[in-house]
Amino acid sequence: MPTSTVPRSSLALRRIALFEGLADTCLERLAGECDWRTVDARTPVFTRNSDGGEVFFLVAGRARITTYSPQGREVSFRDCEAGEHFGDLSAIDDAPRSADVVTLESSVLASLRPQAFIALLQREPMVAMRILRDLAAKVRGLTERVIELSTLGVQTRLHAELLRLAHAAGVSDNQARIDPAPPHAALASKISTNREQVTRELNALAKSGLLRKDGAHALVVTDVRRLDTLVADVRGA
Repeated sequence: MPTSTVPRSSLALRRIALFEGLADTCLERLAGECDWRTVDARTPVFTRNSDGGEVFFLVAGRARITTYSPQGREVSFRDCEAGEHFGDLSAIDDAPRSADVVTLESSVLASLRPQAFIALLQREPMVAMRILRDLAAKVRGLTERVIELSTLGVQTRLHAELLRLAHAAGVSDNQARIDPAPPHAALASKISTNREQVTRELNALAKSGLLRKDGAHALVVTDVRRLDTLVADVRGA
C-alpha cells in the first residue's frame, strides 16, 4: 500500500478510545512497539482471507470495513472514524482476515503485532475488558443486521440505517445532521440492495419532508422520532 512513515507518538495514542486512561509509561511502550504510517486515500489496508494479525489503530482519517462477493458486489459493514481500532479478530484467533479494509481518506495508522497485542491484553485488564465489550457490541449489531436483511424490505432497511447514522451523528432538537453522508452506492452495499433503489427511497423521504440535503455532502434527518416510529411500526408488525 502507498505509505510513508510518521514519528512514533504516545500523545497520538491518547486519541484511541481503547487506550483511554492508560498510564504514560504504558502509552510510551505501545508507541515504541507500533509501526506508524500515513496511508493514502482509497488504499487497501488488508484484504479478506489474507494472513497477518496486526491490530490497527486509526489515529487520523477514516476507513471502511467491507468485502466483495465473487460477482464483485460490495457489502459494507461499517466505517471507522479516528480513534477506533480494527483487525483484532485475527490477532485473537490467529485466523485469516474476515473482511477487507480500505482507507476513505488520507489516514495515519499505528499497528501492533499480534503477539504484542495479546501481551497488552494480559497486562492491562481494562483494555481486555474494552475489547470484550466491543466484540459483544459487534455481535449484537451483526445479529440485528441479519434480522433486518431477513425480515425487512428495502425501504425499512434504509430507514433503519439512516436512524443508526442519525444517532451516531448526534440528535439535537429531534434532528440529526449526517456529515458526510455516505454515497448512495455505499448505503446500498450496507443494506444489500442497489444504488437506484436507495436513490428512489431517499427522494421519497425528501419529498415527505423527513430528509433534506444540507450543502454538497450532508443530509439532515428533520424528524428523528418519526423515522424511529416508521422503523418500529414495521418491526412490530
